[in-house]
Amino acid sequence: MNFIDEIEFRAFSGKGGDGVVRWNRTRSNQKGGPNGGNGGKGGDVLIRAVRDTALLGKYRSKTTFKAGDGEAGGGNSLHGHDGDDVTIDLPIGSIVKVESTEKTFELLKEGEVHVVLKGGIGGLGNEHFKSSRNVKPMQATEGKSGSESILTVELRIIADLGLVGYPNVGKTSLLNTITNARAKVGNYAFTTLDPNLGDLFGHIIADIPGLIEGASEGRGLGHKFLKHINRTKTLIFCISVEQDDPISAQRALMAELVAYDPSLAQKPRVAVLTKADLVDAAEIESLVASLRSAFDEVFAISIYDDASVKTFVDGIVHFVETLDAS
Repeated sequence: MNFIDEIEFRAFSGKGGDGVVRWNRTRSNQKGGPNGGNGGKGGDVLIRAVRDTALLGKYRSKTTFKAGDGEAGGGNSLHGHDGDDVTIDLPIGSIVKVESTEKTFELLKEGEVHVVLKGGIGGLGNEHFKSSRNVKPMQATEGKSGSESILTVELRIIADLGLVGYPNVGKTSLLNTITNARAKVGNYAFTTLDPNLGDLFGHIIADIPGLIEGASEGRGLGHKFLKHINRTKTLIFCISVEQDDPISAQRALMAELVAYDPSLAQKPRVAVLTKADLVDAAEIESLVASLRSAFDEVFAISIYDDASVKTFVDGIVHFVETLDAS
């Protein structure tokens, strides 16, 4: 199943129940007063944040949600039952735009709940209108209609670490090596068409699909990829030693990110030279030295060298935990 990060729903809140005209008439009292109850409130439409980044894909065949209508009032001053609310579970990181109200909601914490469409209020029964001047009110009001709207949902993944880089620099292989991910790997551009996620000792790491020059202007799958970087706490720049000029490639990549969102320049960032087994130690040392001024940490790694993998994992976990503690 392909990863879905955008979807539209049609949602309906419930109609309020009608108020009613009723009388407190008994065999011994044929002129009893009004006792018509009020209608119940219509159900609300709510959204709730849950930890399931693949959840939007499960809504392919269910894109309409309707809350329950309120019940009409009854005799003996009975209030109608409120309609049932309907709750739409969405992944943490979702941005929900409500077309009818032009309001936007962001789900940033697990369990966070928002009411996006309120149900209609219930109508008033004739008992409500009783007064010293109106002892036999004949009026009751209808419940108010509910609301309906298109809800546009866009998921922007929240991750502790985001792997960014041009295609084929080894991001997915690195993710698979250091986490329990089982992402597809291939030696051609855009093997990764959707973000892959892994768990690194409790820290979520996302393999953001490969960028190309011009991605900030929408070239390739630019905006589809770049939007997932905004909420990543730390960026890991994957730079392959196979690239013709790794340093220039790193600068071009940073320029693409900043062109898309200048605030990305302020995020903590780490460089990792991938496929380090393909060049000699002197060249690795030179590349590491060239990168140190632009990054908080620099690592060189080969997925076939357990020692370099362990050094990287230990170093990146320490780096993230230091940031969390500060």
